[in-house]
Amino acid sequence: MKICAKYSALCLPRQSALISASVLAWILTPPVVADDSELAKQLSNPLASLISVPFQFNYDSGYGSADGNQTTLNIQPVIPFSLSDNLNLITRTIIPYKWQNDVSGMSGNNQGFRDTTVSLWFSPTKSSFTWGVGPIFYVPTSSDRELGVGEWGGGVTGVVLVQEGPWTIGELANHIWSFESSDIDSTYVQPFLAHTTQKAWTYTLNSESTYDWNAEEWTAPVNFMISKLVKIGKQRVSLQAGARYYLTSPDSGPDGWGGRLSMTLVYPKK
Repeated sequence: MKICAKYSALCLPRQSALISASVLAWILTPPVVADDSELAKQLSNPLASLISVPFQFNYDSGYGSADGNQTTLNIQPVIPFSLSDNLNLITRTIIPYKWQNDVSGMSGNNQGFRDTTVSLWFSPTKSSFTWGVGPIFYVPTSSDRELGVGEWGGGVTGVVLVQEGPWTIGELANHIWSFESSDIDSTYVQPFLAHTTQKAWTYTLNSESTYDWNAEEWTAPVNFMISKLVKIGKQRVSLQAGARYYLTSPDSGPDGWGGRLSMTLVYPKK
């Protein structure tokens, strides 16, 4: 210290270097907001009290005899409502848009909206674990018969999960029947396991499996995803990438490997 006081000019380069290094480190590793980890963990909970709007791209191949492929954009806003001090209503709407090539054998290229599903979960706020149950509606919004069934339908849906420390484990399920014919009779099950770190990284393993009771066939992919909660300006966004592998599927596909990219706009409860 005495040397620096006497020869202060000699100490400035070293001090400047330390300051520059500190600034560079701050830019490259911006601090994580204290609640980002908790917010990222809430995104693993379908019944969380926050608004989120995922834009989810899925790619699959192996359809039909011509090895067709399909890309689906799912827009699926989740909006919670507080009905009372003890009860919430969580709504999730899934609006799919498809691009597909030779999915039905040699059908060529087509694109458009698929049918929409709307899930309503009534969830108690005071419980030893998190759960919700309610109706699901199948809305005929498909623009082409090859893209969707095009009939009204509905059924029942439920979610149950436990969050302990960084872990989330649970299951989402539903069953849908057609109101107009027997074309829709399917069960969907989605067990999931997620781990969220203090830096708002989330690692998720799940299966999004469907059993078609008419065809008596399973479509059972296993997904592994990695997501990161970031802040773009004032907007919190969860960015996700992942891969899937089909354990079993109908002869018409899909099969083998598929992929997923997702961006979720997050609106925390104030």
